[in-house]
Order: sequence, then C-alpha cells, then structure tokens
Amino acid sequence: MVGWRGRQGAGPIGVDLGSRSIKMVQLTADRTRIREAVCWDIPATARSDAAARTRQLAHALEAAREGRAFRGRDAVFCLGTAELFLQNMRVAQATGDQLRQVIEKEAASRLPFDGDQAELRFYEADTVRQGDALRREVIVLACQKPSVHGLLAVAEAARLNPVAIDAAPAALLRCYSHQFRRSSDEEVCALFMSVGASCTTVVIARGDSPRFIKQVDFGGRQLDEAVSRDLKMKLADAVALRRHSGDRRADRRDPEIAESIAKATRPLLESMANDLAMCMRYYSVTFRGQPLSRVVIGGGEASPNMADWLSTRLDIPCELAEPSRPFPQSTLPGRSTQWDVAIGLALREVK
Repeated sequence: MVGWRGRQGAGPIGVDLGSRSIKMVQLTADRTRIREAVCWDIPATARSDAAARTRQLAHALEAAREGRAFRGRDAVFCLGTAELFLQNMRVAQATGDQLRQVIEKEAASRLPFDGDQAELRFYEADTVRQGDALRREVIVLACQKPSVHGLLAVAEAARLNPVAIDAAPAALLRCYSHQFRRSSDEEVCALFMSVGASCTTVVIARGDSPRFIKQVDFGGRQLDEAVSRDLKMKLADAVALRRHSGDRRADRRDPEIAESIAKATRPLLESMANDLAMCMRYYSVTFRGQPLSRVVIGGGEASPNMADWLSTRLDIPCELAEPSRPFPQSTLPGRSTQWDVAIGLALREVK
C-alpha cells in the first residue's frame, strides 16, 4: 500500500452515503486525529429515479462541505448495502489466478445479476474440511458495474475525486481493526455488527482477517415502521418518537413510552437475534477451534439497551463500538457508533 499524500496534510474524505444521511470524515495524515466530520440528513427519494438521486446526493455533499475544514477533494466512497452481493463459498484448493478463476466460475451461478456486468472481489477466509476433503472458504463481494458508475457520477457532480470505491464490510473491518489493535487482539475472534437505517452488516473476523460476512434485514426503518403500526401513528411521528426517546438518558425517558416502543419492536429484535445466532452457528461449525470472544455493536441504531439485551439473548459479551477511541483528542457529532463505516473509509490507504 502507498500512504497518503503528505503535502495535503490529510487523508481522503470517507464518504458514507446512507439511506437517511451522509456521513463524511477526514483524518490527519498521521491518523492521530479527526480533522473534520459532518453528518447531513437527506430526505427519502424513490430509488428508481437515479438521476434525481444523483442530484440530491451531489447537492447534499456540497452543502455538507461548505464552510468546513475538509482539505482537498480526494474521497473514498462506499457501495450501498442494497447494491452489494455477499456470500461465503467453498471452492477447490487453488492459489493466485487459478483461485480467482475458480471463484468467478462458482460465483457466476449464484449472482442475482449477469456475471458480465459484475465487479467481483473476494477474501480468502481459511482452509476448511468438507467431508473428507479440504476446501477453501472464501467470501465473495460483488456488485453491478452500473452501481459503480452511479457513484462516480455522484462524485463528479459533487466535484470530488473518487480515489477508491469500497464496501461497507471492508470499511467496518478496517475501522475495528484500528480500534482493537493491541497484540492480544490479533488472535481474538469477534463479531462486528453495524446496525444502520435499512440493514445490519455482520462481519466475523479473527484479528483483521474476515471469516464470515452477511447482511441482515434489520434496521432503523423497520423499527420505525413497527412502532407506526403498533401505536397506530404516522410514520414520521413514529420516527420522531423513537429518536426522541432513544436520545434521552435512561433516567429521563417516559417509562410508558419506552415500554410501548419496546413492545412494538421486540419481534424484530428477536428475529435479528435469531439471524445473528445462525451466523454464529455457521462460523462455529465451519471454523472449529476458533471460538467467538465478543460482539461489538456499531451503526446509528446501536444502543446500550441493545447491547445488554443481545448479551443475554446470545449468551456472549456484547459491547458498544467506539470508532473514535483511537483518536482521543477528537470528538464526533451525534452518536459515536454511527461513524464506523465513514471512519473505516477514511482509514483506507490509496495510491
């Protein structure tokens, strides 16, 4: 890898384009401080109208940067979770170009879109036993080329220079590898999860090496819809109610409202916990002898209550992520947990 351009005195801007907000982070060149960070809310737009979405995002990116201390125009963008295909696969043992050819051939039959239109990358997880044979466990990440072209169009319209396009799981792994970087963390197996507005990204890794990646259909939008249905209120009111209650200290929350929200969202939380348990089971069966030590919960929907509940439900220590912990002299607006992807993007080294 080639480090950041020293003449700029700063790394690239990490740009996390969420379904409800844009988060942008830039670090100093030595990665010791957060130079600038901003979270900018964006209204919902029909995803079918690509041109309108491009204009909306470009306008939001320019507005978010205005009057702030971002330096330069180099930026690392992130594919949306809905645009990313993820799957663990087992393939024949191979190396180098031969392994890539084996993976591309196997993935072609599983992709939900034409393989000729695919941009495909993969992680090598480990060698695993399947019956009497040894196979190579790999994690495939793929998207359609038009998704990449769409991000490039947004960057151009916003007058940014896209030095890389990343995927959320890679950014999460980079963020948490930077947070947990003691020598004792290198052999620890952990589950990292980022609970966003529309879905939850799950990464199980040993040190900085991923073993399993999955996206779970659970996020803030589903929780808001559940509150809206159960309490018979408009969706906008449900969003405001849940946000207002969640942002207050526990001792200042209205217990009746908190209980109503908990009752409405409990089935979704149970379903999410079941999905996490299945992820953990797949991991434990596939990678024997590498037990999980902890679960780290990040994303904009992470909360102490969620961590406590999952600790009991999954019978494993769960803790809230602290993406800003490696930068002790820096502060971030809003919930610290929501910055995991953006910080991971900002940490990416580019040529």
